[in-house]
Amino acid sequence: MRYFDFTITPEEGAIHPAGKIIAGHPGVSRVSLMHVNGLGDGTGVLLYRLRGDHESLTDEIEESNTVLAWDVLDVKDEVFHLYLHVPPGQPAGSLMALAQKYALIIDTPLKYTDQGGLRTTVVGTHDMLRQALGETPDSVRFAVEQAGQYSPDREDILSILTERQHEVFETAIQEGYYEIPREATHEDIADSLGCAPSTVDEHLRKAESRVLSALMR
Repeated sequence: MRYFDFTITPEEGAIHPAGKIIAGHPGVSRVSLMHVNGLGDGTGVLLYRLRGDHESLTDEIEESNTVLAWDVLDVKDEVFHLYLHVPPGQPAGSLMALAQKYALIIDTPLKYTDQGGLRTTVVGTHDMLRQALGETPDSVRFAVEQAGQYSPDREDILSILTERQHEVFETAIQEGYYEIPREATHEDIADSLGCAPSTVDEHLRKAESRVLSALMR
């Protein structure tokens, strides 16, 4: 079995119409999609990890016709989880159908990028993955970031970073800091994050040390 790490970028910013409410809500930012599943009747279940004002978001969800049921869980400071039971919707329906058709494993959580993409890991044989990727909807872009032999004990190296280290490290990658030649400086990253260059330097050094130490084990 092989794994593919890639970023899914839906054309309309969300994998389901209900997700568009979250994506477009000014008081909430998406952290990750903790669980996604298609049910036998065509409906689906989504569990989001979000940051922001859950009350204004759920007021909007309550008024919409894109959700069958919802609940807010584990509210801590500004972070909360949102459970949604949703009717059939695209492109989520097509993506889940492909996963079922080719017996693929979708590793969760799926983490959101600053651009609204979803980083995920899918596991299956090489042929399964190749055929599924060839049948993905035109409304979804895929960018493969890493692939290799899958092991159930495989850990996401970035999970060893603190939330702030992960944010700085991810921004550095997106800005081209690790490209050759280098496309960004500490100042560029600091501008994107709204912090001081010295803060970027400190977090990058710690993140790089942790990642490299994990790779050498």
